[in-house]
Amino acid sequence: MIAMELKKLVVSFTPFPELETGRFRLRRISSLDVNEVFALRSDPETMKYIPRPLAKTKEDALSFMDMIDKAIDNNLYIHWAISRKDDPKLIGMICLIGLEPDDYRAELGYILAPESRGKGVMHEAAGAVINYAFKRLNFHSLQAIIAPENNTSERVLQRLNFVKEAHFRDRRYWNGQFFDDVVYSLIDS
Repeated sequence: MIAMELKKLVVSFTPFPELETGRFRLRRISSLDVNEVFALRSDPETMKYIPRPLAKTKEDALSFMDMIDKAIDNNLYIHWAISRKDDPKLIGMICLIGLEPDDYRAELGYILAPESRGKGVMHEAAGAVINYAFKRLNFHSLQAIIAPENNTSERVLQRLNFVKEAHFRDRRYWNGQFFDDVVYSLIDS
């Protein structure tokens, strides 16, 4: 192992970093997005691989959005709304969570509306977030944790050059049941 002295990462999301791709705008989630956030987080099929309670009301969605805002303001993690450049409607969300500045590592997560799947949306949006994480925040590695049966997410990660690092059996306990996790990672080279 080669010893190298890196300067300590200081993560700041102020001002909020809006990102753009060829087709999409990654922006801060706002109260105007409550219907779309509720639709995503209340849909059992969309949330199938995300071990979190389903939103039952728009108040649940607003609470989630408020939690995100506070985390961004405190530089704990960041979520972006994904929208088309020509339409501000939220079609998905993408985030950097589990920030480990001391280890130069963060976790990538995402969720996408059913009608937007299979169109390269997440590949394009994730490319922008990966670039931001490596080039602006100076993280060295990213990980993504998925369910082993989430083939769609696996394909997205593989297209982004993430490498499968581990399969943890019964790693997560949720709703009275144990679940496996598969960890993918990408190192900034």
